[in-house]
Amino acid sequence: MSDQGMNRTEGSEDDRLGTDIKQHAERLSGIFSDTPDLILRHFRIKQTNEKAILVYFEGLTDKNSINHDVLLPLQLHEGSGTPGGELITTVGYIDPVVSWSEIEKKLLQGSSLLFVEGRTEAFAMDTKGWPQRAIEDPQLESSLKGAHQGFVETGGQNIALLRRYIPNRELKIKRLLVGKRGQTPISIVYLEDVVNADFLADLEKRIQAINTDVIINTGELSDFIEDNPRSLFPQFIATERPDAAASQILQGRCIVIVDRSPSVLVAPVTFMSFFQSVDDYSTRWPISTFIRWLRLFAFFVAAFLPAFYIAVISYHFEIIPLKLLLTLGQSRGQVPFTPFMEAAIMEITLEMLREAGVRLPAPVGQTVGIVGGIVIGQAVVQAGLISNIMVIVVAFTAISSFILPNYDMVAAVRLIRFMMMILASMFGFVGLIVGLMTMVAHLISLQSLGVPYGHPFAPVRFADWKDTVIRVPLWFMDKRPKSTSPKQERRQADSRIKKGDKP
Repeated sequence: MSDQGMNRTEGSEDDRLGTDIKQHAERLSGIFSDTPDLILRHFRIKQTNEKAILVYFEGLTDKNSINHDVLLPLQLHEGSGTPGGELITTVGYIDPVVSWSEIEKKLLQGSSLLFVEGRTEAFAMDTKGWPQRAIEDPQLESSLKGAHQGFVETGGQNIALLRRYIPNRELKIKRLLVGKRGQTPISIVYLEDVVNADFLADLEKRIQAINTDVIINTGELSDFIEDNPRSLFPQFIATERPDAAASQILQGRCIVIVDRSPSVLVAPVTFMSFFQSVDDYSTRWPISTFIRWLRLFAFFVAAFLPAFYIAVISYHFEIIPLKLLLTLGQSRGQVPFTPFMEAAIMEITLEMLREAGVRLPAPVGQTVGIVGGIVIGQAVVQAGLISNIMVIVVAFTAISSFILPNYDMVAAVRLIRFMMMILASMFGFVGLIVGLMTMVAHLISLQSLGVPYGHPFAPVRFADWKDTVIRVPLWFMDKRPKSTSPKQERRQADSRIKKGDKP
């Protein structure tokens, strides 16, 4: 929006619409200067014989809708209407506007504006039609047994995807606008008879308090509304999967949809939420429980294994069995670096290969990751710069980080790994224990929309343990998580047919 549009006060005389369409055209050209995509179409309405101008942005509107639903009826429809009378179109809806500030907003949102000679109001018509992406598989969250549909960059389509999973009248939507220079539509989706009213009010208050030019994506929004922005750990889940978002809504959480972003935010969440996947509920519960244990094990391996290696080699080599110690000594005999420098070089190299694989096109990125890892790993070992054991440690650490289902948590683990390596190089196992205690204390102190991050372990809530490190059968999870403080705790009855019962 131009400075001229921002400085006007809505409702003032200068902001109100006049009756001369020639002056309207001049003012529009002044407001939207250097905008060749702004189209002004002059014509005469055949129904009332009035002069009119249809104004729209070429890339934000559907040309077929403008031609068939607006121009065709107005220019070709025979009628006995009088000037100032009702206009006949076949467009979805028409919204009268009387101020220039509202006209600017409607035009930039994709509506087309009809100005008619002698009338003190313009007509905003629903002809939105900006470029859209087809619904595809999520890029960051692959699915084995779940749906193969991902959110797109259009907020309306994302809401429609959620309504397909929860076709219930209690599914409510709060629509907010954030940004002074470009107002971004933000929608909060929730179940009114389930969600905690305090969580909803707190989330809405935080979003309304944002004072910035524009919100581009969900990552920017989470930075503004999270409880502890200095923490490495994510306090909201960003998901691209409608089935995962619908599952969170049914548990009593809120979903935040940012228009023009292909992912949504889930709030509030806990630490264990980042180790859960919607696919866990599509497989048998013993398999899902094993996978969750594997993810937790992978978390600690990815965060602490290089630091453990540094501590053992530098300070506590006496705990290594003799045969393994001889092997380690032979492997490290020609290495000129300390264990910390050795690990740091390999970890930084791994991070560079990882980022290179992400930024390059998919076919090239996979080649760089595989060939680069093999060639560099073999070359540094043969050159005597890095030991064989260090290559194994780094490879095992990388594989462990890939097991975690949430990208934001993986990013946090990558930084924690370097902190633990520094502590281990300075204090050995003592540094590792201090680092672990500090991390646990930090996790316990964190909150997500006021909900303890460590729930249900800190504070202890045994009722919620059935869907944490252990995923019990679905028929046994008859209540929603206490962390969301839902209005309706019970979400299902005992629907199993017991042995001996007649169907």
